Amino acid sequence: MLQVNNLTFQYKKQPPVLKNINFTLQKGAHLCIMGESGCGKSTLLKVIYGLLDATNGTLFWNDVQILGPAHHLVPGMEFFKYVPQNFDLMPYTSVAENISKYLSRFYPKEAQKRTQELLEVIEMSDFADVKVKTLSGGQQQRVAIAKALAKEPELLLLDEPFSQIDNFKKNSLRRKLFAYLKQKNIACIVATHDGNDALSFADDMIVIQNNTIVAHAHPKQLYKNPKTTYVAALFDDVNVFTIDHKEFLLYPHQIKIDNQGNYSGVVKNAYFKGYYWLIEVDYNNQTLFVANSLEIKENTSISFSIIQHA
Repeated sequence: MLQVNNLTFQYKKQPPVLKNINFTLQKGAHLCIMGESGCGKSTLLKVIYGLLDATNGTLFWNDVQILGPAHHLVPGMEFFKYVPQNFDLMPYTSVAENISKYLSRFYPKEAQKRTQELLEVIEMSDFADVKVKTLSGGQQQRVAIAKALAKEPELLLLDEPFSQIDNFKKNSLRRKLFAYLKQKNIACIVATHDGNDALSFADDMIVIQNNTIVAHAHPKQLYKNPKTTYVAALFDDVNVFTIDHKEFLLYPHQIKIDNQGNYSGVVKNAYFKGYYWLIEVDYNNQTLFVANSLEIKENTSISFSIIQHA
């Protein structure tokens, strides 16, 4: 189990990057850390891995205290693996060689089997003998994940792990990777700005704003009952709608264009989103975004109702 207790981190003579961070993570559980760029997500992963020394507070994995470079000649905890955004691969060797680098040379058959297993997880079996330098950024990102998993860490730390991967590969890879981690009972912390990384795969979610935790719950709970616009906006466009002098946070799908609706507005724009249109509506000089199955032309007057506001 990971225990993070009153963690604060700051560079010398700079404001804190992280302030009073507290949470626990059980073995095999998956945690998603979300927040805007610069909020401290990546720094938190580095402190947990042991690349940075905490200014205050303590971190433990079970009974072992996690300490940074001030205490270790080679920073980083051996039972964790960290996949940064720069990948840290060997460009002039093959994909398979990058994955198998740290596997035992005394058991070549086992190493080969393990490498092939991970190539299948990242969907790159056909690239086993291809040199890493010839791969795209997204492919290199997948190799970095497989390399980190080669020796089955107890905790995997992923920093924006799907940021360079094409959408048609991203969804499949996400499903395979997180299913594999659950199968192997490997705990995982993902720092991301993509709500899809949290909603389908995380057991727990932390939201960081202004360098501290502002929300902590199951992703489904935070999605359905966001307390602030900041939290809601991590998942989708969000509308602040006032009813009887009380403000409600509404996603576009919670507003329905309806001829019998109690509210009216004027269409300002329509954005094609694939299986629906995102309609931009002017309502009493306030911009609302509404999900609709059909396009509606600019300057069209419409009525709408609220599906859910509690």
